Amino acid sequence: MNDPASAGALWPTPSLPTPRPCPRLPARNWSCWLASTWTGDEAALLHQIEALADSFTEEGVFEYVRLFSRVIAGLIPSFSAEELEQRYYRIRRPRRFEGDASKVSTVFVLSRVTLGADIAVTSLALRAVLARFPASRVVLVGGRKSRELFEGEPRLEWLPLEYARRAPLEQRLAASLRLKEQLDAPGSLVIDPDSRLTQLGLLPVCQEEHYYFFESRSWGGAGAESISSLTADWLRQTFGVGDLQPWIAPRGRISQPWAGISVSFGVGENLAKRVPDPFEEQLLRGLGESGLPLLIDTGPGGEEAERVRQALRRAKLSPAQARTFEGSFAQFALWVAASRLYVGYDSAGQHAAAALGVPTVTIFAGFPSERFLARWQPSGPGPKVTIRVDPPADPLVTAARTLEAAYRLLSATEQA
Repeated sequence: MNDPASAGALWPTPSLPTPRPCPRLPARNWSCWLASTWTGDEAALLHQIEALADSFTEEGVFEYVRLFSRVIAGLIPSFSAEELEQRYYRIRRPRRFEGDASKVSTVFVLSRVTLGADIAVTSLALRAVLARFPASRVVLVGGRKSRELFEGEPRLEWLPLEYARRAPLEQRLAASLRLKEQLDAPGSLVIDPDSRLTQLGLLPVCQEEHYYFFESRSWGGAGAESISSLTADWLRQTFGVGDLQPWIAPRGRISQPWAGISVSFGVGENLAKRVPDPFEEQLLRGLGESGLPLLIDTGPGGEEAERVRQALRRAKLSPAQARTFEGSFAQFALWVAASRLYVGYDSAGQHAAAALGVPTVTIFAGFPSERFLARWQPSGPGPKVTIRVDPPADPLVTAARTLEAAYRLLSATEQA
């Protein structure tokens, strides 16, 4: 590697596999199979892929690479499944940045696409890069909602790339391929925190010597650390920057004084994370008895907003006791920052609240593995309680446990 901006040194990493031949797919019309509509076959495939990622195991990583490299090669003839797989085994090897930071003109940090992951993972990468490369342009690559989380950071620039998680696979791959035209430039680095924008590192977006990839799904092995803690460990080893915590910097301020309880029933389109009725109405009724005003996020609208309205009606709370919030997630985060307490399911809200130091109660249901539960614990300076929900949990019991934790945190903050 002759480029001083991208010089790096490998360090040992356990159980790197020997690249093995990847068999060619049997003759099949993949473009037809992965058609431009959301077909059952495609949905089944992507469900399997999500399950491999959510296992947080090295075996799951290897199976994902084997499976999805074949899918990509079947859809994009210019790619070879064998070459994609072999490249992946190279780039997953961690290496230290030992180049001259002053020679780096631009550092691109790829969004994780989902807001919770952008807070728990991407925000740490941004903070490390801002510290390690004080004279470089730092560019977040991702969608508008991700940008809004960090809009108050004056050094941070934005390269728009909207990525629809539920769009047909061919469209998502096309979005990933467009990245290379913008990121592959001399003097630039790309930090990939296991982003969907590169299909979890499988699609090349720049020269390998300019590319730093954090394989979050296997880092930490069988340990119980949170994904934020593991990200901070990788960044310390890679760029020599320590003391990292999740953060957000939305622009603006709230329109009035506020010291209430913020609530979100968002589940990121995963209804398995939701506790069945009458949990939500019981929770709102119990929180309303605190005497503090409630602000309940309605999310992107649709089903989630209707659930919130129904729960409020059944809880029989007055407008003085509770009101809904309709707006962007970044705007909601401004209200969360001023709150005495945040309560919600495992979703972006818990990570925002924890990053802001707000006392947080997370109701954690529908987790596919113990390691998933451990990895997605919120990280931040404030007190946090996780209510673990194992099926078949009684919704009323879960509501009582959640309220007990909420009142305990409120009491602790009053005494502090």
